[in-house]
Formats: sequence, structure tokens, C-alpha cells
Amino acid sequence: MLRLLSVLVSLALLVAIAGAAGVLAVFWHYGQSLPDYRQLAEYEPAITTRVYAGDGRLIEEYAVERRSFVPIASIPERVVSAFVSAEDKTFFSHHGIDPTGIARAVLTNLRQMGTDRRPVGASTITQQVAKNFLLTNEVSLERKIKEVILALRIERAFSKDHILELYLNEIYLGFGSYGVAAAAVNYFGKGLDELSVAEAAFLAALPKAPNNYNPLRRPDAAEARRDWVIGRMLDDGRITAEQAEAAWAEPLVVDRRPETQIVEGADFFAEEVRRDVLTRYGERALYEGGLAVRTTLEPRLQKIADRALRRGLIEYDRRHGWRGPIARIDYAGDVGWLGALRAIEPPPGLGDWRLAAVLSVADDRVEIGLSDGDRGTIPYAELRWARPWLEGQRIGARPKTARDVLQAGDVVAVEAITTDADGGDYPPDTFALRQLPDIEGAVVALDPHTGRVLAMSGGFSYERSQFNRATQALRQPGSAFKPFIYLAALENGYTPSSLVMDAPIVLEQGPGLPRWKPANYNQDFLGATTLRVGVEKSRNLMTVRLAQALGMETVADIAGRFGIQAEMPPMLSMSLGAGETTLLRLAAAYGMLVNGGKEIHPTLIDRVQDRHGRTAYRRDQRPCPGCDADIYDGGDMPEIPDNRRRLVSAASAYQMVSILEGVVQRGTGRRARAIGKPLGGKTGTSNDSFDTWFIGFSPDLVVAVYVGFDEPKSLGPRETGSSVALPIFVEAMGEALDGQPATPFRVPPGIRLVRVSARTGAPAAADDKDVILEAFKPDEVPGAERTVLQGNGVTFRVNTNGGSGAGDRAPIPEAGGLY
Repeated sequence: MLRLLSVLVSLALLVAIAGAAGVLAVFWHYGQSLPDYRQLAEYEPAITTRVYAGDGRLIEEYAVERRSFVPIASIPERVVSAFVSAEDKTFFSHHGIDPTGIARAVLTNLRQMGTDRRPVGASTITQQVAKNFLLTNEVSLERKIKEVILALRIERAFSKDHILELYLNEIYLGFGSYGVAAAAVNYFGKGLDELSVAEAAFLAALPKAPNNYNPLRRPDAAEARRDWVIGRMLDDGRITAEQAEAAWAEPLVVDRRPETQIVEGADFFAEEVRRDVLTRYGERALYEGGLAVRTTLEPRLQKIADRALRRGLIEYDRRHGWRGPIARIDYAGDVGWLGALRAIEPPPGLGDWRLAAVLSVADDRVEIGLSDGDRGTIPYAELRWARPWLEGQRIGARPKTARDVLQAGDVVAVEAITTDADGGDYPPDTFALRQLPDIEGAVVALDPHTGRVLAMSGGFSYERSQFNRATQALRQPGSAFKPFIYLAALENGYTPSSLVMDAPIVLEQGPGLPRWKPANYNQDFLGATTLRVGVEKSRNLMTVRLAQALGMETVADIAGRFGIQAEMPPMLSMSLGAGETTLLRLAAAYGMLVNGGKEIHPTLIDRVQDRHGRTAYRRDQRPCPGCDADIYDGGDMPEIPDNRRRLVSAASAYQMVSILEGVVQRGTGRRARAIGKPLGGKTGTSNDSFDTWFIGFSPDLVVAVYVGFDEPKSLGPRETGSSVALPIFVEAMGEALDGQPATPFRVPPGIRLVRVSARTGAPAAADDKDVILEAFKPDEVPGAERTVLQGNGVTFRVNTNGGSGAGDRAPIPEAGGLY
């Protein structure tokens, strides 16, 4: 028996030695080609780049994996406890693997052999780190062996806290959430420190199979799994019985981030920022670098700009008639009207409007059905605007009954309304007919002193078209370019009271080309007219004469300096806005007038920080010694230098601002007087009304509006910048300045304000009624007798009290360039 026992012990020992040798051989074999686990010491995962508005609210996120990295020291104990209890309760005591768990998994898998059930693992958190970071998700014995080897090595190399930090920041938890911080926001709209025990337990329930515990699609399974995690936390002594009871009783509610934390409707702005960051730092930094981009966006102004543009485009579209229903359905079949309506894809840009099917039509009303099965009525009063659209943006006769507009089977856009045009109440379930506009446009608001873009709306709907008409549409500014012709004149010896002849002019264009005969919009002539009136009334013939006298090289130089057009062809037609520019460039150019002639560059980004909080870019590069003081000691405030390049004299810039203020007071921008604040601006209309503009400003804000068709065509007879773009400006600027004091424009040193006749520009007599304060530089105040620019550098004397003298040559530049 002793010999037999000795043999058995020896055999067992030999088997054990052989087994250990086999295990060591397996470990040695698979351990030769493993990834380098030491790379985990420097963990920089792909994290989300976030774009913030000027008030700190989130605008947009860009990421391959939506993740926010949180150091382990900042992860609350309840979150750590929930994951340890759910995934690896012996995590803090084992050395990378759990032998008991492995044995249990082996027995379970043996019992399940021959079934189609997935093998059970026994992965510790350390093993999951090894798999997630260094291996694949392949289900095989080879991968499992490698996982165990790496887990043992990781445990020897790193602390438990570091391993947990890797795990909790890397793990995928559904809802597009990588890491616990992103999951807390996406599921509950909270930071980690705000999570309750129940919420932390739910997040800990997700790693095994996030889709199986989706709280929206499978709420019962999600709540059961959460409750199981709470029970594990209780069994492990990580929470008290009272905490467990409260957590079990807490309903599982998914909640987005609060509206106060997210800026809605800034899609065009955010896309411009995305392009900028992509150009500066590349795709990887944008989508994986975790940048914090602080932008110039003012959410209040953005909402105002969006609303004003949308309303203005709808108003124009209604003026030009009804283009017909979105679709037609035949609901006589099995699906009925409801099924047929639900089968129609809503057009992009519908917003708060709804699709409706016309069920029946009477003379005074239309009965409609909605996609949710409800029904409603469109009264005839809400259809009267729908005159038929005709070619060339004309309209037909006004409908006499509802039958003239709609018929059964039409699918249209509608909006719920409660009051009629007179303020009376409509009955419940009353709707108004709506139409998505065919026209497009853009609005930009910026700070004229810094170039910071405060709002940007690039079209009716970003959903409908991502083309940004504020930055990407090169269109003709028309008369909106004229102020820069007159600015060039003010820089070259002219005054606001200088006289230019407003009369027909014919110019040769060259061999084989017809003569150019520009004309005023109303085909009328004012004779000898001041520069001020020429801008206020937007006189084309005066502008051409002035540009001819200055020379187009001078005009092109001004256009280049102000960033309107880099290389303007020296052709005389360019003086009437025949060149091409963008709304953002033109807005910035007007901003440089307001700020006294200092150069600015429109910018959407104030600062960019990397994932560690270090500043990678700062818009304002001016030195500021003393600005970093920790405590203000009551001494002098730091002085920051003004390093903006001067483009024109402050006096000339102010003279032009004063003239543009007259455009609002007496000229083509008179509608803006309704705002009741000091404003300046200029309308713009290109040939045949293809493009319409209004660029306006207060002393501290520029708002620019453009309206036109994406495929250029006329906006219709008598449509101009004052009828199409100006109403949008009035709404946007009026709301932006609401409640603010009426700040006058700042007058630079050296300007003399003189009482003159608004009509003639001559010093006002005692009995003159039409008197304004005109801005003159020193020694520029005119007398009664002045010269009038006739053309080709020719002037003649005129007495503003009557009579004229002989012709004379004035010392003004000869014309240059092509006409």
C-alpha cells in the first residue's frame, strides 16, 4: 500500500509538474507576441471636441467616440462602487484574475456544451481593460489566454486606481456614450457628481449588453438589471439597506441635458466653426482631440436673427403667390387618408409646421386630417393670401373661395393658430395654410470694433440646405457697395456737400461694343446734387461720374483694403456693385466704417484649448502686462494697445457714417426709423433685382441681410433691398436694441458739425426749414458758390442761391482703367 501510495503521489506530482510546465509553455508561447501594455501609462483616448457659445452654453459636439475623460480622483465613490459590485466584486483584492470566477465559468460552459448559448466569461475589470485596449473581441481560447497574461502584467505595472480610470473612461455604455461621464450626460443630463445611487447602478448595469438594457426600448429589462446591481451593492456592503430601498423605488427616467445648457438653431454658425477648426488643426484633432472651442456666438442674437430671416422669407414668398400642394394622395384604397398621409416624407425645413391632407373643401373652409389622426379646419380667411404664382414672380387674381386654392387629396403644410388677423379668437383645431419659401437669404450680426461674429443665419433651414449664404454665396452687392465709392471721394478732397451732376451719361466701352448708358432706378434726374443726397437716394448716375473722376484704381484699392473684393477689375460698372462678395465680408466692411476706419477681420472663435486646458489659439493677441494679476490693488488699470491698422482717416469714416445715418432718416432706408435709435445703413439691389441687401448698424452692432434665389433670377417687379431685405433688418435690429439706450454715433476729434441745407449742402440761412448738421473736416465748410462735377474731370461753378459760372477744370484725378 505504501509503495502504491508512493507511486500515485509520484504520478500526481509528475502530472502537476507536467501541467505546470504546460501552462508555463502556453504562457511563454502566447506571451511572446503580445501588445506592449506599458503604453497604458500614457492614456489619451479619443474624446469629444465641444463648441461653446459666448455665454458658456454648448453649441455642438464633434467626436468619433463621444467621451469625456475624468480622472479617477474626480469619479464619485458611488459610481466606482456600482461598477465594482456589478463587474468585479473582488477587484481590489485579486491580482488580475479571479480563480474562483474562472472555475465557476468553466463548470457553466461545460454544462452548456452542445447548446447555442454564448460561452460565459469570468473577466475581471483588469481583463476587460486588457481586451478593450490591447486585444480584440474575438471569442476564442487563444484570446482568453492572452487576456489573462496581459491582466497579470497590468496588475504588476499599474495601481488599481489607474486600472479603474482606464476602464471607466473607455467602456461603451450605449446611447453613443464612451465612458461614464458621457453616459451620465446622455442618459440623465447630469454630471457624475449629481448621479443618485439608482442612476449610478443603471450605468453599471450596461457594460455587458447596452442594447439589451436600453431604457427606451426595453424599460422592464433595464430596470430589472439596475435593481440587480443595487442588490449586489447592498450585498457587498457598499450601500445601506435604506439607500437600497430608496434606489429600488426610484423610477428609471431618461432625461436630456436642460435646454438652458444647449444653444438651439446655431447650425450654420457651428458648421463654419467646424470648418475653421478642421483647417487649423486637422481631422484627428477635431474628432478625437477633445478641444474646447470658445466662440463669439451670442445666443439671444442668434435666435433673433433666425426668427427675423425665416419670417422675412415667408413674407416675401406669400407676396408672390401659392405654388400648389406639396403632394397629392388617393385615399380611396385600403390604407385610407391616414395611411396615405403617413407614407409621405415631410419636406426638410418644415420646423413646427405639420403635414395635412385635405379631406373636403367648402366655399368658406377646408377640412383637413393630420398624421396623428386628428382633424382640423382651415378657414377661408387663412387662404386669401394664396393667389396663384405666375412666371416671373408675378401673381394671379385673389381667390374668392377656398375651392380656388385647395381640393380634396392635396397634401399641404399647416400651422396651428388661435387668433385671426384682427385679434379675434379662432375655435380649437384651427389651422393656417403655409408654404415653404422658394427664396433664400442670410443674416449676420457682428461687433464693429472687434469683428466678432455674434450671430449667423445662413438660410431658411439648415436641415433643408447646408449651403451658408452668409459666407459661401458670392453675389453682386449692387448699391450696397456705393458708400465705398463715396468714401474714396471723401478721402480725396470731396466733402458731403460736394456737388455731382445727376444727369444722363453715355460711355464708350471699346471697339465693337455698344455704348454703356447707366440709369437711375426711377429713370429720373436731380441735376447738381450733393454727395450726401447721392448716397441717401442711391443715385447711380452720380456714382458713375464720381468713380470716373476718382479712377477705378482708387475704387479697387478701397474695395481691397476693406476686404470686399481682393482684386476688383478696374471697370466702371464695378462702381454700381457689379463685382461679387459675401454678406460676411460686406458686414465687416461696414463695421470698419463704424469703428472709425480701423481694420477688423470677422472671426467666430475667441479661444481654443486642448484636452489639458492649455490655450492653443487666442483671437486677441495684444500684449496685456498686468492683466494676470491675482489681486487688484487699486492702482491704474492695464492699458491694452490698439493695434488695428488704420484704413482711412477717422474723419472720413465718420462723414460716411453720418451720410448713412441720413439714408435711414431721409433715404432708401427710411423704414428703419421705426426702431427709434441712431442707425445708419444702405440698401442694395443688383440688376433686375437678382440680389437684395441691407447692411445697417448702430454705434456698436452691425446687422447685414441678404435675400435672393440660390439659382439667380429676378425677385420680381418692384422688389428691392428696401422691400425685401430691409424689413428683416428692422425686425432683427429692433429686437436686438430693445431696452438699450439710444447711443449716438461717436464724433472723432477735428470734425465740425455745421448747419446746412439738406437739399443743397450750403450753410443754412436763418429761414431755412430743411436743415441738418453736416460733418466737415477743418477748412472744408462750403460757401454759397461751389463747383459741380460734370464728368471726365470737368466741373463748372454754381451758386446755390441761383445762377452758375463758366466751365472750369478742377484739380481732381483723371479717370483710369477700363470703363
